[in-house]
Amino acid sequence: MLIDTHCHLDFPEFDQDRDEVVRRASLAGVERIINVASSLEASRRAAELARSYEGVYATVGIHPHEADDFRQEQIPVLRQLAKENKVAAIGEIGLDYYRGYSRQENQKLLFSALIALAKDLNLPLVIHSRQAQNDTIQMLKEYLPLRAVVHCFSGGADFLKECLELGFFVSFTCNITYHKAADLRELVKAVPMGRMFLETDAPFLPPEGRRGTRNEPCYVKELAEEIAGLKQVGVEDIARVTTASAVDFFNLR
Repeated sequence: MLIDTHCHLDFPEFDQDRDEVVRRASLAGVERIINVASSLEASRRAAELARSYEGVYATVGIHPHEADDFRQEQIPVLRQLAKENKVAAIGEIGLDYYRGYSRQENQKLLFSALIALAKDLNLPLVIHSRQAQNDTIQMLKEYLPLRAVVHCFSGGADFLKECLELGFFVSFTCNITYHKAADLRELVKAVPMGRMFLETDAPFLPPEGRRGTRNEPCYVKELAEEIAGLKQVGVEDIARVTTASAVDFFNLR
């Protein structure tokens, strides 16, 4: 069994065939999918999808791109959603200095509020960090101990070392299959199997050979095969270890 620990099934790219996407994932051995929210409205949609599909779970949170519109009164709404049975984490949250869609000071305020919410509810964090590694680490250290996964890992070796030393997990997406992703593949080799998760980040980042098309959860199988090759182990080993870790981390029931 495989788990896609991070995708966005609630996005409009899946509106026409969501049932089929979930079915294809199951046929490929991807029996659990975590739909990760990126806004307050997306959090509501994620919770609804988790109610509607047996193998789909949800997170609730607000992406740093939305930080300029954040209001404190949104926190009680997220808190209530987070108490639903199949909400597995707070995320995706963090800092993104690459796109610059929101002011850095507002991103930090939002990040801090949502870390505090996760601590209060004893839920793990799904972290987004892009060109903001130093600030991400410093803010997370203020709230230790934490359960956290840095999704779609794209930092360097130093950031990876810090994340692992703090006890965090990292997750990799299908972009490690890209011809120009040699540096990412080296990082995959450096991460113990028991400290990584698999994710598609669908509809984004489809595997090499499918670029230009929509990504979807069934392709996590291709990601597992790529990582098995890099680790020189069987794909069954990758599936077994990453699935067990994800079930424990997200407390999937």
